[in-house]
This record gives sequence, C-alpha cells and structure tokens, in this order.
Amino acid sequence: MPKFDIIVIGAGHAGIEAAHIAAKMGAKVLLVTSHVDLIGQMSCNPAIGGVAKGNIVREIGALGGLMADLIDQAGIHFRMLNSSKGSAVWGPRAQADRLLYRDLARRALKKHQNITIFQAMAAKLDVSTEKILAVTMDSGEIIATKAVILTAGTFLNGTIHIGLNTFAGGRMGEPSASGLTKSICALGITSGRLRTSSPPRIDGRSVDYSRLTVQRGDADPWPFSFFTRRKLHNKIVCWVVKTNTTTHQHILQNMDRSLQYTGKIQSAGPRYCPSIEDKVVRFGERGGHVLYLEPETRSGCELYLNGFSTGLPCDVQEKMVASMEGLERARIVRPGYGIEYDYFQPLQLKPSLESRIVPGLFFAGQVNGTSGYEEAACQGLMAGINAVLALRGEKPVVLGRDTSYVGVLIDDLVTKGTDEPYRMFTSRAEHRLLLRQDNCDERLMPIARSLGTITQTQYDKRQRFWDKKKRTEEWLGGIRVTPEQYGKMGIGTISQPGIAGELLRRPEVEIKELLIACELNVGCEQCVGNNDNTDTLIPEQSAQQTSAVCSCLVTQFDRFLALGVESEIKYKGFVKKQLKEIEKLHRLEETQIPDDFCYNVPGLLTESQEKLRRICPNTLGQASRIGGITPADISVLAMFLLKAKNKQVKND
Repeated sequence: MPKFDIIVIGAGHAGIEAAHIAAKMGAKVLLVTSHVDLIGQMSCNPAIGGVAKGNIVREIGALGGLMADLIDQAGIHFRMLNSSKGSAVWGPRAQADRLLYRDLARRALKKHQNITIFQAMAAKLDVSTEKILAVTMDSGEIIATKAVILTAGTFLNGTIHIGLNTFAGGRMGEPSASGLTKSICALGITSGRLRTSSPPRIDGRSVDYSRLTVQRGDADPWPFSFFTRRKLHNKIVCWVVKTNTTTHQHILQNMDRSLQYTGKIQSAGPRYCPSIEDKVVRFGERGGHVLYLEPETRSGCELYLNGFSTGLPCDVQEKMVASMEGLERARIVRPGYGIEYDYFQPLQLKPSLESRIVPGLFFAGQVNGTSGYEEAACQGLMAGINAVLALRGEKPVVLGRDTSYVGVLIDDLVTKGTDEPYRMFTSRAEHRLLLRQDNCDERLMPIARSLGTITQTQYDKRQRFWDKKKRTEEWLGGIRVTPEQYGKMGIGTISQPGIAGELLRRPEVEIKELLIACELNVGCEQCVGNNDNTDTLIPEQSAQQTSAVCSCLVTQFDRFLALGVESEIKYKGFVKKQLKEIEKLHRLEETQIPDDFCYNVPGLLTESQEKLRRICPNTLGQASRIGGITPADISVLAMFLLKAKNKQVKND
C-alpha cells in the first residue's frame, strides 16, 4: 500500500470529520475502520444537536465539515429547543434515520479521491526519533504515513458489561482494539479508563401508543447547515414515557447485580448523562423520570428509550421496561449495556490537538475524554485541519473561547483536562451571547474561506446575507412606530412614538409582530416563490419608502434574516460589554510563553510551577484558565516575561 499523508484511525463521528476535512485541504488520507459498513454508526442515541451541542453542529458546518449537512439529509424529527426563550440559548436538535445517516457519511467519504478506506484494526504506531513513520495493522501490514489522527472512540480495550457478565467489545457486536493503547503509552503518553452506558432498544410493534404522550417536531424545521436550500420535513413522531416507583424498586433491589455498584469497576461515568441506576440513587426523592421513545429508522421498528441507559442484567431490564405505562408488553430487541474504555488525558495535548510528546500524532473524540457525537466531530474537524497545516509547516488554527463553542471545548480539555466524560453546555462558555447558533457563519466562515474548506461561491453568498442583515438593522433604526401601531401587538403601550430598532431591544417585542403592526408587509412580486434565503431580503431604500418593504421578511424563507437582525439588536448592549472583557483577555492571549520555559520564577508557588510545567500553556491567557492558577500567579509570570523580553531587546 502506498504512503499516506495522514492515517485516521477510527471512522466514527470524529474520524469522519478528520478524514473529510484533511482530504478537502488536499491531503492524501487513509481511513482505517474495523467495519466499512458501520462508518458513521450512531452507537447510542440516533440524534444530533441540542442546547450548545446544536451550536457546535452549526459551527462544524460553517467551517466546512460534514455533520450539519448529513443531519439535514438524514433527519426525520426536528425540534428547536428553548425556542420560547431568548435566541442565545436556542438549540437545534434532530432525530436521524441512523441507517441513512451512516450511508450518507460513507458515500460522502467515498466521493473524495484523496480518501482511501481500509478495513483493519490498528495495532501499533511506529515512531522513530519522535517522528511518526507508520501504523502497523493487526494483520501485520505496515503502512507508512507522515501523521496519525487517533479517533478510536470506545474501542481501545473496550469492555462491555451487562449485569455481572463482562466481555470484550468496542460496541455491542463489534470487537475491541487491543494493543494500540500499550503502543501509545510506550511513547510516554498516559492513559486512563472511563465508562458510559446505552439504553435497551424496544420493539415498536409491542408498545401501546394510546397510553403515551406524543411529541411532535416543529411545524417548520430549521436546518443545521447554512447551505441547505430544501425545506425540511418531520417524518416521524416521538413519545414521552415515565418511570415510576415500581421501576425504581426493580433497580434498587438489583444493585448487587451491577458491576458499578458492587465496586468491581472504578472508572468514572458521565455526570451529565447518567444511567437510570445513577438517576434513581442520586435523585431518590423523585417519583419518576421522564424518558423518550425515539424511532431509530423509518424502515424499521426499533425504538431508542432515551434517558434509560443501564448496565443491569437482561431479566431486570425486562421488568424495568414492563413496569412503565404503555410498555407493559414491550419486547426488548437489544439490551442496554455499560462499556469501559481507554482514553488519554487531554492535558498532554497542544491546543491544536497534537501530542506534546510525539509530533504528528493527533487525538480527537472520546479518546480525549469527551462524550457525544457533536463533541467528537468538532475535535475531528480541528485535528484534521491542524494535521494538514502541520504537514505544510504552517501555524495551527486555534479557535478562541470568544469565537466558538468548539474553541471553548478544546481549551477546556487542554488546560483543565478531564477525569470524567466531558459534555458541552452553554454554561461552560463565558461569552455565550456571542456564540449563538444564528451567527456561526459570520464568526467562522472567514476562517473556513482562508483554509479553502468552503468555496468562494458559498462565501460570497453568505457575505451578501451579512450585508443585507446589517442594512436591515440600520433601516429599522430609521422606522418610527406610533403608539397606535405598537398597541396592535397586544403586549403593552407606549406614550410617544419610538424607533423600531430601539423597541426591538425589549424582550417582549418580536420583529415579525412589529412589522405586521406597522403594516410593513405589503408584498414584493420579485420575492414570490423565491426560496433562496440569501436573496429574499429587504431591498435598499430610504426610511420613507416603508411601503416598498417586501413581505418575505416575515415568511419562512426569510426568517433567518429576521432572527439574525432581532438577535443582534436585542443582545447589542450585552455584547458590547462582553467585547470589552474580551479585549482585556486578548492582551493575555497575545503574550506568548516559550515552549522551553522552565517556570522557576521567584514568587510562583511550587504547586503552580508544577501545574504550569505539566500543561505547558502557550499563552498567559491559557495559563490563567488552569485550575488552581491565581491572578497573582499570572501577574508574577507576566512581569517576569516582560523583563525577559526587554532584556532580550536590549541585548539585540
């Protein structure tokens, strides 16, 4: 087999993005997977997105990744979470047809001439003088490469638990990868163990739906990708189920049959996506926990019991399921199971996701201690980008905490590390008002265009949209609203005329209702039937030409513009404050710390010196976010670096 620029080990959501983006940037990529037919497998919940997670998916799409487009094509049930709240916390989520999703992922990869897919298990990394040379497969084949991206998910020494029964497996029905962890640790990289669990799948033909509450998708779904042009449709419904005291009794009476609760496994599980056993133990005062029955495909009858992850024995799972209303006769198609696997402490990584110990070795996904498809995919994307840039001898792309949730996630991993499966939340982002799902394109597409991961045509189309959004915002600043017009909205009164742009800052005022009340929707023949959301925009006009405003501003095709304008106006004051804070932080981020800095600095505590040496932050900003490093430490370090710089300048 010929030599490759990059070998990606693992074809889950991180591996897909890593291989795709690297190939798009011109690298010759080998994607190694244990099962070609299971590329892009949704091994747990067949859903993408959610609060914060949906923002990550849109950011992936804005950077030229695959996930946003894949879920728009494979989605069968779309919902915008938190839509009753401010747009800063909206989160798009979609159920996928899991068979269609993985088929689309495989086809997308096969389209690239630069990607070769190879079914094998990687067994060893061949490294010489701290340089990647090749990867040895379990078959003994040695394949030369310049860089490796490890995206092995839960497969490294994966161990499956169902009750007290334990057996090797990377996922149910698939073998684990043995040997690779040992090979990596031999290079001086430290590994650990984590665990997670999956719920049982239910035969949909055995469910009494008449006793369940239906959960429908949105009437007019929002797409994830900024380039999706077709209208999305919901093709299925989901159902709400609830546990009860009988369910909880079955769980509590069988804790001695759980490896976790008998103390035979000590690895940390996901705090924010706990098993049903953990829920009952931690929240014992609750009479029930809400669950969701979600179809896994349109063509099959398997239902995913969301919120019911468990590693209890099969006979106990059957009793637990049968105890819930509507599931009395439900049949389990596949039992839930727990899984333990190896991961590598992300404190050993640079912000580019490259190993600090072995140049050319990148890590992405669950091997870095994260949970979730979205968290894995964005790491794969950034690892793929930075692996290509490293091969070119160019600087890596490191996204700031003020530019993206992707930047927050990676910065958290490489500066704080994790000893439990990491999951993204809006609360982790201190600048979340800037990181809305509606403005991912403006934040990240300029970076994507500079990398060549989106086309000039795609960029130009979005640029026209941004320009129109800005002009619309300015136009609203010239529209006067009378008390009579304001009163038509039925949300209160104003004593004197106001400016539309100013009134929109009020939480209760919505742009659509405001335009209708002001009769600024008389129609525009040019826009009738035009469903390209980059062109159905307000034409340039003076404030006096209000009768010419096209009605499409309040139609489904231009709601993107309406949302963007309204969000910019409503959060303008808060964003201004955050930008001032960011300006101060940027000064710290601009202060580089040399790679060989020893931290023997007078005034730094011994504990602080040890932490800084272990993590080796690139900048003062990164150093300030390390747990236990105080503002006083940063001040001491800043003064020392400044004196050293001045001394060097003087000597030069």
